[in-house]
Parts: sequence; C-alpha cells; structure tokens
Amino acid sequence: MTVRSGAQFLKGLEAPRELWFEGEVVRDIPSHPVLGKTARTIAWLYDLQHEPEYRDLLTTTLPGTDRRVATSFVQPRTVEELQRRGRATKLVADLTAGMLGRSPDFLNINVAAFAAANEYFSRADPRFGENMVRYYEYVRDNDLSLTHTLISPQVNRAKGPHEQVDPYIVAGALEERDDGIVIRGARMLATLAPFSDEMAVFPSTFLQNTPGAEKYAFAFAIPCDTPGMKMICRESFDAGGSLFDHPLASRFDEMDALVVFDDVLVPWERVFLYNNIELVNGLFRDTHAMPHLMHQFTTRMLAKSEFVLGVAVLIAETIAVDGFPQVQERLAEIINDVETLRACIDSAERNARPGPGGVMVPTQEPLWSIRTTFHKMYPRMIGHLQQLGAGGLMLLPTEKDLESGIGPDIRRYYQAANAGAEERIRLFRLAWDIVGSTWGSRQELYERFFSGDPVRLMSTRYVSYDKAPYRDRVRAFFERSARQAEVAPAAAPAPAAAAPVGARGQ
Repeated sequence: MTVRSGAQFLKGLEAPRELWFEGEVVRDIPSHPVLGKTARTIAWLYDLQHEPEYRDLLTTTLPGTDRRVATSFVQPRTVEELQRRGRATKLVADLTAGMLGRSPDFLNINVAAFAAANEYFSRADPRFGENMVRYYEYVRDNDLSLTHTLISPQVNRAKGPHEQVDPYIVAGALEERDDGIVIRGARMLATLAPFSDEMAVFPSTFLQNTPGAEKYAFAFAIPCDTPGMKMICRESFDAGGSLFDHPLASRFDEMDALVVFDDVLVPWERVFLYNNIELVNGLFRDTHAMPHLMHQFTTRMLAKSEFVLGVAVLIAETIAVDGFPQVQERLAEIINDVETLRACIDSAERNARPGPGGVMVPTQEPLWSIRTTFHKMYPRMIGHLQQLGAGGLMLLPTEKDLESGIGPDIRRYYQAANAGAEERIRLFRLAWDIVGSTWGSRQELYERFFSGDPVRLMSTRYVSYDKAPYRDRVRAFFERSARQAEVAPAAAPAPAAAAPVGARGQ
C-alpha cells in the first residue's frame, strides 16, 4: 500500500481499541453519530490524494520507483521541493479553513525530519536510529494517520514528574525487559486520537536532569490498538446541528484525549530514545525537526487567518459597513497579520539550507516570529470579527426555523443590504462558529497554547536568538565615532560678540 483512499482509512479505524467517549467505549468510530463526522472529514482528505485536480500536488513518486506517497512524507533536497511540500500543506489547510490543527500531514513531516536525523537517535543506541528510519518508511508506505501526546497531566506543576504524589501519574518506564520497555502513567493532549492509526509518544517539555527522572526520558510510537493503552476523550464541541447551523464544528472537531498507559509493552523496535535526558531535551532542536514542524503549522495559521479575513470582509460588505473608516481599520489589521505571516513563510522557504541527511531545512527565525506572536494575532482577529458582527452574531435562526412556518418572517427581517436572509444567516452562523460557539472557544484556546507556554516561548526566543551581530553593530558605531573624533579638526574660536548699538565712542 502507498497512498490510501478514504475507505481504506476508515477501515483502519475499525481496529479494536479502548477509546472512551461520554462514559462508553466506542467500538465503531466511522459509524459513531458524533466521532464519525470528523472521521469522514479525514477520509475526505485521503480521497483528495486520488482526485486528478489535487493528485500531482498532494502525492509524489518515490525516486527510483513508480510508487506514489503523500507529499507530506517528502524529505526535500532542494528549495523547490520544500516549497512544493509547503504548497501541499497550504492546500490541505485551505480546504479545511486552517481549522484542523493536527491534520495527518503534521506528523508525517515530523517523522520524515526525525528519519533524516537518524544519527541523533543512534547516539543513544544504534538500534534507535535504525528504528526511526524503518518507522518513517512504514508510516509513509502505509500512509498512516498519527497522533502524538507530549504533555504531562496537570496535577502539581510546581514539581517534576518523579516528585508527584504518585510517580506514575506521569507516564514513565516501569520495567525494562528483553522484548521492550513497560510504560505506566498518562500523557495529554492527544489531538486527533480517535482518528489515528498510531500513537507517537515524544518528549516536549524540558526534563530536569535529577535522580529518578531517567524513567521519563523516552520516545516511541505504537499502534492505537496496543493492549493496555486507553484514550479518554473530552466532550464533543460539535453541537449536533446541521452543516448549515454549525458549518465548522460539524466537520472539524478533531477531538483531544488523555492517554493512559496501563503497563503497556513497547517493543524495542518501536523505541527511538530511552534513558537519556540530554538527548530527550534536545530532540526537536538538535534534529532540526522543529523548523519543519513550524513550516507546517505556520502555513496552516496563514490559511486560517486568510479564512477569518474572508469572513470579516464578507460580513462588512453584507451589512454595508465596509465604508466606515473604523471598520476599514479593523479589516486592515487582519490584512497586515495575513501579509506578515505570508512574508515570514516565504522567507523561511527561500532561505532554506541543508540540514541532517542533506534535507533542506526552512530557516527558522521568521517561523519563530510567527510561533511567538500568533497566540496574540488570532485572538485579536477574533475580536475584530466579534466587533463587526456585533449583536447580529447572537440572534441567529436555525435551518429548521427557515424551513418552518415562521420562515417568511425570517426572510423579511433577516435580510441584509447586500444579501438575502438565508445567505446572511449562513454567513453569520459561520462567523459564530468561529467566535462564539464552544468549538470556536476551543479554537482560540488551542491557538493561544498551540506551541506551548507563550512566556517560556518568548524566553526561549530571546535566549536562543543570535544577538551578537546587533551588539557588534552598536559597538562598531561607538568605535567609528571615537575615530572620527580623533581626526576631526580643532574647533575654530568663536567670534567676538558685537558691541551694543550706540555704545561706540561713549
């Protein structure tokens, strides 16, 4: 198998797994009345790879073969290949309004970057580097959907994993065996968990190098139907309405889950790092995987921002407020954010340089600028959208209202300056899904913390940024000023003051 179809993806979700949703274990995800909606959305993305309109961008032929794989698995060797992968990411993000934060291409790009840097994993154990390459090829060749879980449960954040009231609240290695390691404890937040074939367990937060911390230092991936692994879903943010009433929530609630490892055996061939705190802490930085991931998610953020801009412009034009300067100012602010995102991504692609394995790595500085500002950009955009829609966002009829006996009144009183009532209601319900629904609130919270704690990110940004050229520039300025002062001619004596008028001869 190489490029999967939607039907093949849905068939893969039939594998038995312990997925808890609203107090019950879900046995059949594709046919579930709530989870099945997003499952079909992901299946649609897989089907796009086979459509003539998208096939040549979303898939590519493996060098030396006639087999096609998803473009997101490409390890780009040129700037042009990196840009092509970026266009494929942008297409998926555009078609989903940028609202799927964990579409399958995200982790496809991640494992491709790790495989290119396989020597990093070999520093812990030669087997681990080989494992990483084989795993990448396995996921690529079977076109699998992955989720990952990175964060420790929020029990006592003032203490490290081994200092918690129970050292196995946080997922840790319980036992080392000939056939693998046994993991006990929990991780969060596994986004897209119900719609994934594999669970990647990677480190994200810094692990203090203290006695007892080694058992939390690992990276591995296992199938979602692995015995002993449980996924506990949050409640759905899909309100259960029609596509008309909730056009985003009814299709794109990608779900988040807490993952519990109840003494789960991870075979050695699925282990990529183990018992090495230094390598765990440097994983995303030193493999150069982070710039690749930033390239994917900043491209999605651009698509999302463009979509919000489109909704904002349509609302302003529909109710004829687009001529007011204060409205134009709000729209211009969103435009500036969109163009800033676009410029940063373009710069990162054009200035890419070879990294591990000869793979082109996007230059990270412009992407870091997006990563450390989008958590403020997106809520600001949402605020503008709320101001533009104002009270019109709250008093919205449903599709059933339009089809009922009160429909004629609705069509009369809900019309807009430049749209009929149904068109206006459809647009405003879309805006409400973004700014006011439970699903929309999750989207805002998600973007605020997508990349981690914003304060720590800004700290990292400052500490890791190469500030020397700018310090040197200021010092050079002082040195030039001093040299210029040394060679400057002595100042001429000031002319004598003129005598006051009428004072001469007195």
